[in-house]
Amino acid sequence: MTGFDVHDHRHELKQLRDSGATSLWANREEMACPVCDDAFSRLFVTRQSGTTFPENDGARFCLLCDGDAVYLFRH
Repeated sequence: MTGFDVHDHRHELKQLRDSGATSLWANREEMACPVCDDAFSRLFVTRQSGTTFPENDGARFCLLCDGDAVYLFRH
């Protein structure tokens, strides 16, 4: 598994929200998750030490810690 940089994949992603410390992206191009290689639907990025997630619908997700950020890929 290699690192992941949102800016390297900006053309494949659509930014939905950005609070400065967190951002939410939609996968426009069926890009593969760098953790499991399956396509993901959403990408959540946080630079905060703690984040609370709302209840989910049971969808699988993968986490990637790379440098100063944690990436959450929702499938």
